[in-house]
Amino acid sequence: MPKNKDISPSPIKEDQCLDLALRPQTFKEYVGQENIKNNIQIIIDASKKRKEPCIEHLLFYGGSGLGKTTLSYLVAKEMGVGVRTIAGPSIKKSGDLAAILTNLREGDVLFIDELHRINRVCEEIIYPAMEEFMLNLIIGKGPMARTMNLKVPRFTLIGATTRLALLSSPLRSRFGATFRLDSYNEEEIKAIIKRSSSLLGIKIEKDAISSIASRSRFNPRVANRLLKRVRDFSEVEGKKKITKEDACSALSFLDVDKMGLESGDRKILEVLLKKFNGGPAGLQSLAIASAEEEETIIEIYEPYLIQIGFIKRTPRGRVITEKAKTYLRNGRS
Repeated sequence: MPKNKDISPSPIKEDQCLDLALRPQTFKEYVGQENIKNNIQIIIDASKKRKEPCIEHLLFYGGSGLGKTTLSYLVAKEMGVGVRTIAGPSIKKSGDLAAILTNLREGDVLFIDELHRINRVCEEIIYPAMEEFMLNLIIGKGPMARTMNLKVPRFTLIGATTRLALLSSPLRSRFGATFRLDSYNEEEIKAIIKRSSSLLGIKIEKDAISSIASRSRFNPRVANRLLKRVRDFSEVEGKKKITKEDACSALSFLDVDKMGLESGDRKILEVLLKKFNGGPAGLQSLAIASAEEEETIIEIYEPYLIQIGFIKRTPRGRVITEKAKTYLRNGRS
């Protein structure tokens, strides 16, 4: 079954340009994660007072769409330096890493997304780059092999991951500060939708903002995506201002209910209830019974279902809760 693109927190190519336009340009514009922002600001201010070219390496972890990439860009902007972005899986050889690091300028930020998927060989090479700003490369093979030490500009590495446990202990320990991004509350999501509406030139009622926020899974990326879909429906229908009824009608058409669940989420719950008598059910069995991939269940459906108390993880497998049973009995109301 394909994922519903509107509630998936993963980036979607056709929305990336708009996402860039909606990205906060200052820490003041960045809604939520107040403790993290304050800590980062202290780190940056202290580094500036010491007149250091870069700050300590930072590690951000948390679910998709919570603002890890945005924070990284804001760090670079606050420091007044450039930022180079790369995905962990794309770094496959030591030469790839060497090319990236040697092309950085003094003080630049290197942002590696999906850090837990970086090649293990490259991970070993990045250690001296993080600590001593040196690359220790092996040139050639066999008896003719030799070691070359290559100096790289001083830089700040910012890593982002959704799976902190998959990072090796040696890599985690080399970051000067580690921050966990939490889910947003409804008021913060409303503030984000209100700001995005203003930037996109959308006229929207307060109640309509609340309706979108309640279905957003408390995730900024999902909230902005739903806002854009609701805008599309309103434009097609010739509406000049989005009302609560317009928002609810569009979201219902998208199959997103008042809890922010869509058909894939409900199928997981129904399979647990009907085929496994409420559980416990192992991940592999649940994936087969629901015709979903295990990774899709773990990364897309399960986090939110656990967050709202619809599923529990036990040593024996996944178990549906009474709260979820009540939800299924009452339908989508």
